[in-house]
Amino acid sequence: MRDNIHSRVVFWLKIILPLVALALLSTLFLLSRRIDTDAALPYAEVDVEDLARNQRLTAPEYAGVTEDGAAVTVQAAVARPGTEGGAAAADTIAARYEAPDGMVITLAADEGSLNDAAGRLVLAGAVEIATSTGYHVTATRLDSALDRTELHSEGAVRVVAPYGTIDAGQMDIRHQDAEVPGYVMVFTGGVKLVYQPAKKDP
Repeated sequence: MRDNIHSRVVFWLKIILPLVALALLSTLFLLSRRIDTDAALPYAEVDVEDLARNQRLTAPEYAGVTEDGAAVTVQAAVARPGTEGGAAAADTIAARYEAPDGMVITLAADEGSLNDAAGRLVLAGAVEIATSTGYHVTATRLDSALDRTELHSEGAVRVVAPYGTIDAGQMDIRHQDAEVPGYVMVFTGGVKLVYQPAKKDP
């Protein structure tokens, strides 16, 4: 008798449990939140033609060593490849020359271009140059080499130096002699120096 009851219970459970499961699944589908496909589309919109036409690299970085032993790094927020053999245009550029003797030159500009084949970096738009020796230079355009430490301002510069201020038509920073360590900063073109001696502490 007990076996008959157990068999009947098992028999009815085999029928009832699947029906309950189906009912629960139906309820889930009915109560599930409807996905708004129209609202999701704007997040997936990609202009493939624009990407192909305006190729760009985000946060690119260039690194090398000059013939005089200075380590050079160049970083940009965005770069756009140039034509074959041409310069790549870039925005928000930061560069750094670190010489073997410990001197460091840092560069920053709104925009510019880098030509790896020609070994040239051109900066434009509020160019700022700073040296670890205490010089801070502002210029409108700077042409610098990547295979040697050589920087040339194409236009007037304003310099804040440890001993005063300098206004000049052009400025050059270069490694003067391969046999002699050190670098020179040369100003030409109507140079004006305002000497301000350092104040001595009382």
